Formats: sequence, C-alpha cells, structure tokens
Amino acid sequence: MGMAAGIHNSITPTLNPNQKGFLFSSPFNRTQLSVNRTLSSYSFGIKSPSFSNFRRNPLQNFVKCSISQAEATEIAAEKSTLVTIVRRNDIRNIAIVAHVDHGKTTLVDAMLKQAKVFRDNQVVEERIMDSNDLERERGITILSKNTSITYKDTKMNIIDTPGHSDFGGEVERVLNMVEGILLVVDSVEGPMPQTRFVLKKALEFGHAVVVVVNKVDRPSARPEFVINSTFELFIELNASDEQCDFQAVYAIGLSGKAGLSPDNLANDLGPLFETIIRCIPGPKIKKDGSLQMLVTSTEYDEHKGKIAIGRLHAGVLNRGMDVRICTPGDACRFGKVSELFVFEKFYRAPAESVEAGDICAVCGIGDIQIGETIADKNDGKALPAIRVEEPTVKMAFSINTSPFVGREGKYVTSRNLRDRLYREIERNLAMKVEDGETADTFLVSGRGTLHITILIENMRRENYEFMVGPPKVINKKVDDKLLEPYEIATVEVPEEHMGSVVELLGKRRGQMFDMQGLGSEGTTLLKYKIPTRGLLGLRNAILTASRGTAILNTIFDSYGPWAGDMSTRDLGSLVAFEDGTSTSYALASSQERGQLFIKPGVEVYKGQIVGIHQRPGDLALNVCKKKAATNVRSNKEVSVVLDTPLDYSLDDCIEYIQEDELVEVTPKSIRMCKNPKMNKKARSVDDVT
Repeated sequence: MGMAAGIHNSITPTLNPNQKGFLFSSPFNRTQLSVNRTLSSYSFGIKSPSFSNFRRNPLQNFVKCSISQAEATEIAAEKSTLVTIVRRNDIRNIAIVAHVDHGKTTLVDAMLKQAKVFRDNQVVEERIMDSNDLERERGITILSKNTSITYKDTKMNIIDTPGHSDFGGEVERVLNMVEGILLVVDSVEGPMPQTRFVLKKALEFGHAVVVVVNKVDRPSARPEFVINSTFELFIELNASDEQCDFQAVYAIGLSGKAGLSPDNLANDLGPLFETIIRCIPGPKIKKDGSLQMLVTSTEYDEHKGKIAIGRLHAGVLNRGMDVRICTPGDACRFGKVSELFVFEKFYRAPAESVEAGDICAVCGIGDIQIGETIADKNDGKALPAIRVEEPTVKMAFSINTSPFVGREGKYVTSRNLRDRLYREIERNLAMKVEDGETADTFLVSGRGTLHITILIENMRRENYEFMVGPPKVINKKVDDKLLEPYEIATVEVPEEHMGSVVELLGKRRGQMFDMQGLGSEGTTLLKYKIPTRGLLGLRNAILTASRGTAILNTIFDSYGPWAGDMSTRDLGSLVAFEDGTSTSYALASSQERGQLFIKPGVEVYKGQIVGIHQRPGDLALNVCKKKAATNVRSNKEVSVVLDTPLDYSLDDCIEYIQEDELVEVTPKSIRMCKNPKMNKKARSVDDVT
C-alpha cells in the first residue's frame, strides 16, 4: 500500500490550508509505525520543536506514514482494472533537493562512504558527484546525476540535483523518477528561494518528503526555527494534511552524522537510512503491464553512443529486446536495446534484464529524446510528457565578426554554431533556441543568465568561437497589457552595509516585503519582489555596495505589470580608437579616464571595450599610441606606474554589456566590443584624446 511521509518530529496537528480555520484531526486515524525497534541501537531522545500555535504530540517516539486521499482514490481506481498494481519493497527511489550551498552533495558523499561504495584504501575526492570540470571550479551542482547504495537489502537509487534556480529544469525532469525527496535545509538560513521551488514541485507530484536539517554543528544553528519555517512553507504551498506531518532528521553532512534530535546525533547516518526506508514508499509498478519507460535524461559515450536514462514504470526490459519508441503525439518508431545497465554504487553495471520500479540506462537507440517512452513492441503507449517552467531570459548568439576571428577557435561558422545550439536543447529541456533575424544569429532562452552562461562556457571549452549580446527579459502581452517577469530576491547582508543595498534595490524597482535578523552573526535577511530586468548586472553592484559581504539569491515568482524604465548602468565604456598593441605610454594617460581592462602588450582592435569610463557616455581612446622618438637625450628614464587592470570573468562581462555592446567568446579570450551593426545611441562622446 502506498504511504506518504509522516511525522513532523513531535507535531500531530493535521492542517487543511484551504479552510479558513485550521482544524485538528485525530492522531489515531493513521497507521503508526514504531521506529524504536529499528533505531534502538542509536538510543535517541527526540526533542520537540516548539510550535506556539499548535499542540504537541504525546506519542513522541513514533514515525507515522499515512496514505493521502489522492493516492487512496488512485489505488481504488487501479483495483478496478485488470492490471495488478503492487509496491516493490526492495527499492527506494529518492531525489536530494535543496537550495545552493545547503550541503546536498556533501551529504551524498557521506552516504556513499558509509554504504561502503568505495574501498577503505581508495582515495576519494570531495563532492564526488560533482564530476564535471565546471562544477568543481564553481563549487556548484549543474547536472542531475544518478547513483545507488544498498542498505539492509534495500537498494536506494539516489539522484543528486542542482541547487541554483537557473537549473530548476534539471530538478523538474527527474522528479517523476522518484517516490520521495530528501529536502535538505541549512540549520541557520532555513528555507530559501530554491527550497520553495523544489518543494512546490515535489508536493505537486504528491511525493513523500523527509526534511533534513543540515549543518546543526554551526555556532548560530537554530534548528527549531528552521523546522517552524519549513512547516509554514508547507502550509503556504497548500500541502495536504499528511504531507505537513513530515519526518525531520538532523544531520552534519561533513561528519556523516544524523539523528532524530539535534542534541543527540548518532555516529553515522543510520537514522537517516532508516527514516528513508520507513517513510519513503517503494515504487508502484504494474506487475503484469506492458513495458513502459520514460526517458528523463540522456548521456553520450564515445563507444556506446547515446545512452537513455529513466525509470521503468511497467513490465520487464531485457537486453537485445525489440521495442517501440513512442512520443506524446502518438508518433511511434521501432528500435532495439543493444546494452542495458543499472546503477550500482557509483558506477553503471551491465544487466540482462530490469524489472519495473528500478532506474536503468539503455543503449542502442541513437535518436532517442528526453520525454519519449520506450514501450512494448506490440502494444506500447506513451507516458505523459515532462513539463518544465518557461524560460524568462534570452540572449542573441552570432558568429564572431571581430578582426581576430579564427585565431583561437576551431568552430567559427554559423552552421557549426547552429548545430551545437540545437544539440543542446535535446538534453536541456529548460532551454529554447530559435533562429534570429539573420542567418548567422540565434536566440537562446533560459531560466536566467547563469543558465545560459554555463552553456557559453562549455562551448568555449569545445573550441567554439562566437559573440553574444546582452541578456533581455522575455515579456508577455495579456489583454493588451505588457507583463514582465518578477523574481523574489533574498539578500543576506551585514547590518553596516544594509543602507546602501536597500538604496540600490530601490533604484531597480524592487519592493521589500520582509526583513529579519539572521542568527547571532549580525546579518540581516532582506526579501524583495523585483523585476527580472532589475537583476541584470545587480550581483556585481551589490558586492561593490557591501564590500563583497552580501549574498544574493533569486527565484522566479510570476509575471506582473511593466514596472517602467530603469537604468542598470550609470557609467559608459572606454573604447579602443584603432587596431594595434597597447603600450604603457598610452595606458598611463588612459587610466586617468577610468578603470582599464587591459595591460601593456595586448592586441586590441577598433571598437573593442578596453575599460569603464568614469562618467556617463562612451569615450574613444588611443591605447596604442607610442612615445615620439626624438634626438634629444633625456637625463633620466621616466618610470610609468600603471594601475592593476580589472579582471572580468565571463559572467561579469555578460552583466556589464548594454544594448549596443557584445561579448566576444573564444577558447582563450573573452573580450567586449561595440556592436557594429547597431546604430549608436544618442550618447555624449568626448573628443579623442
């Protein structure tokens, strides 16, 4: 029988958020499963978090897992059909979701080590699931990844998901592979914007939720506040009564410790494993049904070709089996499974057959796409397609037209660029690509600038050379009214810098709706509703205003009325006047006009942006001017002292440029230039120096 997650540590009020007054239901009308026998070796004392408005549960040592009304109706309907619906108790499919930097990947590391996935003498890197070079460099998770562990004869398929809102599409497409989620929340920060996003999606799927309060060893940890805030978030998201009674586990992911009380942790993650087995139901499968497997992600291997990954919903899949590939539009074609793999520990293990409920990888179908169904050859039917949120930001990609084109990159033509971009959307569901106004321009839409910047960085490393325009928001028109996307921005800033940050957000049409102190660290948490336009270029501005101490997080909220015109950059650019090589002599006089991006001996071309002007409007400079040679001998050599040039990363350049500017991206260099195709705006341009 399907069971949804139960117990909120010691909270039994069952709340219906749709009613005007919350009503308490009897705590005895649900199935109660004691965990004392299972967890007796850990001897926990469960401490009740204080909820001022709700009564405490007298049954403190029970984990309750109850069946939701929607699931009960579904099971009753399935019983009336001829197909037998059963649960597999030997498998648990779970996704670990959280806000960025709340410790998901570190917790997975500890789970893998304690499940003896690696040898005792094996050297294992930190954040082993972040295998991508970009992920390791930036310290974030970008792609969802699968692994599995075995605990007490139960196989746990674990999916590590990204924490940034820009990669929310990675979370959405894997949620239909699992029956429950581990919601990891920081013990100080509590629920953050991405926590809200992933939890909302999980609740819509009806998944069981286990809340893991991580980093409880931090000096300013406040686990009771975090549990209260998480409970309120469940209510805000219209969670069902049973989903509100979630199980809370307290953990230190870095040390590999967990427990049912923040003051009494075990020496390992045993309590977490036991909670997963108790409160996350096994996969529900059609025992005698026809083969159905929904493809949720794809990978590419040089030897095996395209690999489709997904969960088997019904039937049995065998190696060498002839199958039908179905699309949501009822268009079907045939294929053959050449190789079959299941996830065992940290690797893919070959398998002869896979039963329904397990997650597997399939080779041999070269044209398989995400969202398609691998079904029975005779009577296969497609499963519902994967739906993701619409993109909110777009950028224009075009071929490189600078004088330095072809010096560093291998792929420089519009055909190369087009093929690569359309190949990206086969795997990246949250991204869209359209042909632009000209044959060499393409519009790429994504969840945010970071989402598209990661694509640009990957293409750089693949030897592509191209140009990108400034990010623009995607507006909508409803009933002849112009609507633009709004986002919820949360800023953690020390109190001494709060005034300058509030002023900056106010200039960008942000509206504050919440402000609260954060622990005992003297930090204030500000929450704003702000147009997405106002967020473009905001990150660097906030870091400057707060002297590098502020932390900005954003999440898409909704579309709202056009907020009016706003200025995101007050200063102009310093533009190179001619082609050549920069000299110390020229830069010495140029640095008096603003901050420079280049140093002596760098090749530049006419129209390249070489610095930030100290005033509004662009200024053309000759940074290649050489000192005139004369026959007059100088008595002393004059030394030139140059300021250290600004070192802008790809993200910084994309945030900096405006409507008439471009970023030139090559494998070794990142430059900014004026757009030669666009008419110059009416700006004050000073005389050439």
